[in-house]
Amino acid sequence: MSYDLIIKNGLVILEGGEVKTDIGVKDGIITGIGHGLTDGETILDATGLIVSPGMVDAHVHITEPGGSYRDQWEGYETGTAACAKGGVTSFVEMPLNQIPATTDGKTLEIKYNAGKGKLKVDVASFGGLVPFNLDNGGIKEQHEGGVAAYKCFMATCGNRDIDFDFMNVDDYSLYEGMRQIAKTGKVLAIHAENAALTDTLGDLAYKSGETSLKSYVESRPVFTEVEAIRRAIFFAKETGCRIHICHVTCPEGVAEVTKARAEGVCVTCETCPHYLYFNTDELDAIGQVTKCSPPIRDKENQKELWKKVLHGEVDFVVSDHSPCTPDLKESENAFEAWGGISAVQNSVDVFYDEAVQKRGMPLTQFADLIAANPADLYKLNQKGRISIGKDGDFVLIKPDAPYTLKAEDLEYRNKISAYVGRKIGAQVVQTILRGKVIYNKDSGVTKEFSGNYIKVK
Repeated sequence: MSYDLIIKNGLVILEGGEVKTDIGVKDGIITGIGHGLTDGETILDATGLIVSPGMVDAHVHITEPGGSYRDQWEGYETGTAACAKGGVTSFVEMPLNQIPATTDGKTLEIKYNAGKGKLKVDVASFGGLVPFNLDNGGIKEQHEGGVAAYKCFMATCGNRDIDFDFMNVDDYSLYEGMRQIAKTGKVLAIHAENAALTDTLGDLAYKSGETSLKSYVESRPVFTEVEAIRRAIFFAKETGCRIHICHVTCPEGVAEVTKARAEGVCVTCETCPHYLYFNTDELDAIGQVTKCSPPIRDKENQKELWKKVLHGEVDFVVSDHSPCTPDLKESENAFEAWGGISAVQNSVDVFYDEAVQKRGMPLTQFADLIAANPADLYKLNQKGRISIGKDGDFVLIKPDAPYTLKAEDLEYRNKISAYVGRKIGAQVVQTILRGKVIYNKDSGVTKEFSGNYIKVK
């Protein structure tokens, strides 16, 4: 059989384990896996490289359209270029921070149109659950429009001075939203923090003159995250809605998910590399680029969170790429700075280094956490695995190849990242989307826009 692309001699992560073998791709689909594949239009030698499924990043914010308020935040062209350079071949896009937020069929179509011709990787979409789309058919319209899942905030979010911005749910909106989403069979992903507590604790700290990132972290203690996770799980029991807890930062939060799952609740969870990499004590020295919510916690918390990840209690790892313009990170007061980390370009290399090289995570678990598990949860059926019939999406990783990240290396529109200046112990050397090379370390990101929207019906 002839192939459009053959990848030879790499250590390939298959479902049953890693093996040195060849992969053949025809018309964008994996059609051959085995030794001795030779008849290929393009042949890539992956000797010495790890061949992993491309990352399916299930938590990415792209701010296009910006609605004249956020036009200089991350757009599709730069955001998907950063994905390509970072080994992310597909992602699920959040229903905020673009204006208008994605909350019904019309706003979903606006988002699809905004990205036409600008995608370098494949993109699925989250629909939004907000208090104002429960009575207008917005949940059903988004389902019919092909969203992969839904997203809501239990923490305060959005700018009430901007029309059509996103908005957090109250308890009734969460309950009723779950009832409606349960009818679609899709998942509700939840930012779980207790809004009343974190808002008040933050306001008290701010008014007392606190300005540091350490004080910001202290204003959002672990119990405010755990309480919201428990409440979300309880509502899921009542409504039968499948739920997913976003960016869990603490082992106690993961434990709640594990307990509920053992009781038969359909609940999963994710975490992010920055929670496994940075810790509270170093945040003020790095600066506001490390501010996010839920916040980055202390070393002991991080140590216990790693145990949960390695034990298999965390379902997948995501970037939570949430960039903004540099001016919003320049305040000396942590309580005034924008909360969000630019991270999509460095999720694969940082996580590979920290998980596989430093802590001995099996390669199959690594591939499950970055690709197979998110693809399964959100029904991205062509993604997530190196197996016959799946899309030919790969990231080629060079292990034990340390480099120091520089701002000029970033593909983001605004070249800021908490990882700038950090030595990362592995490198993404090629990214391949449906059999096409979209990033090569020597030549950079392709100029072509080969990505498509993925609609889950």
